[in-house]
Amino acid sequence: MITLLKPGALQALPPLSLYIHLPWCLRKCPYCDFNSHQVSTTAGNTSRLDEATERRYLEALCADLESALPQIWGRRVHTIFMGGGTPSLFSPEGLDRLLADVRARLPLEPNCEITLEANPGTFEKDRFRAFRQAGVNRLSIGVQSFDDAKLKALGRVHSGDQARAAIAEAASCFDTFNIDLMYALPGQTMVDLQQDVQTALSFAPPHLSLYHLTLEPNTAFATRPPPDLPDEDTAFDMLDHLIEQTNSAGMQRYEISAYAKPGHACQHNLNYWQFGDYLGIGAGAHSKISFPDRIVRQVRWREPATYMDKALSGQACSNEHDIDLQARAFEYMMNALRLKDGFELSRFQERTGLTLASIQQPLAKAESMGLLARDLTHAWPTERGFDFLSDLQALFLQD
Repeated sequence: MITLLKPGALQALPPLSLYIHLPWCLRKCPYCDFNSHQVSTTAGNTSRLDEATERRYLEALCADLESALPQIWGRRVHTIFMGGGTPSLFSPEGLDRLLADVRARLPLEPNCEITLEANPGTFEKDRFRAFRQAGVNRLSIGVQSFDDAKLKALGRVHSGDQARAAIAEAASCFDTFNIDLMYALPGQTMVDLQQDVQTALSFAPPHLSLYHLTLEPNTAFATRPPPDLPDEDTAFDMLDHLIEQTNSAGMQRYEISAYAKPGHACQHNLNYWQFGDYLGIGAGAHSKISFPDRIVRQVRWREPATYMDKALSGQACSNEHDIDLQARAFEYMMNALRLKDGFELSRFQERTGLTLASIQQPLAKAESMGLLARDLTHAWPTERGFDFLSDLQALFLQD
């Protein structure tokens, strides 16, 4: 007997990750469009969340996870990412309890990558080591720059010295860690950039994330742009310099903004870019969950106090919708074409439930424009495609 699958049906479910949003930070940066909120800190300690808020939020996360279990029952978690905000505002004891709650409810792969975002402004001696002991095995440090003047212009709460101390501490207790840097900053010259990059590389980081400062909607910089931003040509020159310097240090650009030494690519982000599944818990967290007959996106309540109330009453999800068949190709390409190696053609079919015939026309057009190359098994962005990534991705939009 032949079983006919309905259009868009998935023959196999993709890997599953867990994202945990911890939404507080010491101060909202003027360029940040993430769901972050200024913290009410413990009296006398400006680098930790107050205990009552931490306790209630952890309880809400646990309730949120409990409510979501039926959607992912029996599936193993390959990676966990705790993002924010500034997750390192939470105490090591609190994160230890959180990860214990996760392990009690979800089967984790034995080598599960567990990442924590950290801010040098929350750095205390041995704090990162305590996170390591709690089960975190990868740290991502939001440095952005080592130049105190540039940090002030970005609204950051740490200094260059604090950033260097935090990285040294991370290097002493984590086998893999990431440094976030920004370029094309207000008033930044090529000499300034070179100093930032050389400082970062002096710590021999296994992974670097290098972001062009962009003026995102609904941010302070969008309404009051900073002066002296480098022009587009200078920004391209800066990117060329970054690629050259990281390559000389033995790091490969494997994604539009990510550079890593062999074996240190971020597995959690790779799962996003390969259109894997992820359950997002926490205020404003997003999820993508596949079922044999549909793919679902969810969003949690955004405001932390509302989220805690709703999650504790079993209603953490604020809205949910299926990804239409017509939208799946574009959503897939929005992720997969960020990767230097592109994607396997068979994986496109596996993850979207669509046929290759459905994307032959945009693939051919992208190839004719010099934005994409392909062979019998793979398709990948060319150097020109990387430079004009938005144009390449837009070819897969359907009316």
